[in-house]
Amino acid sequence: MDTSRLRDAYRALLDAAATVADSGDTIPAPPPGEWNVDQILAHVAIINAATIAAASCVTSGANSTYDNRTALDTWTIERVIARAGGNAGLRERIRLQGEALCALGGPALSEAELDTPLSTLLLSNGKVLVDQPVRLGDIITGLAEVELPGHTKQLLALLPGTAGAAVTS
Repeated sequence: MDTSRLRDAYRALLDAAATVADSGDTIPAPPPGEWNVDQILAHVAIINAATIAAASCVTSGANSTYDNRTALDTWTIERVIARAGGNAGLRERIRLQGEALCALGGPALSEAELDTPLSTLLLSNGKVLVDQPVRLGDIITGLAEVELPGHTKQLLALLPGTAGAAVTS
């Protein structure tokens, strides 16, 4: 699996997060119901951890599932922010997780492992997006094509002078 798009998506997300962090105290509060910068990053870190866990299960020969509900839970998001040490810690965690996922999605997983279907449940804004088996390789590709670019846009929408935050997912 070519992970260059995944690597690029992580780079863009981390660049956006750094840009927002470097904008200082001028970041407006997100609209009600939207996430702030640290909450977005914590959500991404939880999604990354779930993806790494699923890939690890597959490589160990165990059955696995993929479910993003924990990454949407406010209490869990706040706990991850605290445990990571805030914004800088979250960015470093995401950087390292991105490296791990690029290694797993690339040379570490065989085609048979990437083709392994996982029972998948994905929610966004209280609506079911996916509730069916999805190949592990497609979950990893989805990070590069949908999840990370969406949160990159969401982060950049928090910069002063923008129209407001993008929809939380």
